[in-house]
Amino acid sequence: MRVDAHQHFWQYTSQEFGWINDPMAAIRQDFLPADLLPLLDEAGIAATVAVQARQSLAETKWLVELADAQPRIAGVVGWVPLVDPNVEHILETLCKNPKLKGVRHVLQGEPDEYMARDDFNSGIAMLRRHSLTYDVLILERQLPAAIRFVDKHPEQPMVLDHIAKPLIAAHELEPWRTRIREIAQRPHVFCKLSGMVTEADFRNWTIEQLEPYVETVLDAFGPERLLFGSDWPVCTVASTYDRWISVVKQWIAGLSANEQEMILGGNAQQFYGLNVSSRPHEVEQT
Repeated sequence: MRVDAHQHFWQYTSQEFGWINDPMAAIRQDFLPADLLPLLDEAGIAATVAVQARQSLAETKWLVELADAQPRIAGVVGWVPLVDPNVEHILETLCKNPKLKGVRHVLQGEPDEYMARDDFNSGIAMLRRHSLTYDVLILERQLPAAIRFVDKHPEQPMVLDHIAKPLIAAHELEPWRTRIREIAQRPHVFCKLSGMVTEADFRNWTIEQLEPYVETVLDAFGPERLLFGSDWPVCTVASTYDRWISVVKQWIAGLSANEQEMILGGNAQQFYGLNVSSRPHEVEQT
C-alpha cells in the first residue's frame, strides 16, 4: 500500500509562515485535505503522514483532528515542547489519540548546540515509552552534530527528513555524501526521499542533477530504510505532485518489486506503525 510519508497542511498567515519567502510565494495560501485528496487518487497513494509546519501545540492538535476526520491521513508527526519540564504530561495527553505517530522539532533553525542540550535529550528519551518516532529536520552542515545526537538514543526510531538537505543547487556532494554515509551506519536511523527539488534550482532542476544524491542514500540506507515523501505542498514551487512520484519511481525501477514497495509505502507503515487498507479510500483507524 503506497504511503506519502511526508506532507503538510496549513492555514496560511504571513506571521506564522515567515519561512515562505518570495521565491516560494505560490504556496502563500491555505492547503487542506480537500486539496490533496485528488492528487493522491491520481498517484495511487493510499495514505499519508501529515507533518508539522509550525512549532505549536495548537497545530499538533489541529493536525490530529484533521486525521480523525479524514482516514487517509494515517498518522501525524506533530510538534511538542521537548524542553518543557512538563513534556511527559503533554505527551500522555496527546498520545490518547493513536493518530499521533511521531514528533519533530525544527532543528534546522537551531544552533548545533541545541541537539546537545540536556533538556532536549531528556524529552527525546521520553518518546519511546509512548511509541513515538522522531523526525530529524536538519541542514547538511548540521550532520556532524546530528550524528552525535542520534548516538545518544540508539533505541529511538529516527528518520532524516529531506535526505538532510544537501546543497543540490550548488552541485555540492561533499562533505554531505561522507556524512550521510556515516549517519546511515546507525540502524535506528531511516531517511526520507523527499524535499529534494526545493534544494535544487526550482525552475531548472533535472533528474540527472538529483541522481547522485539518490544513489548515495539508496546505497547508504538500502531500500529497507528509505521512505517516499512528497513534501507537498512545498514541493509545488518546483514540481507537481505527480511528477515527483514519477521521478522517484524512475529512480527505483531497477530494484525488485518488493524493494520498490518498501520505499513507496511498506517502510512508512512499519516505521510509523500505520495501518493502511488495501483499498486506497479506506485507511483503518489504529
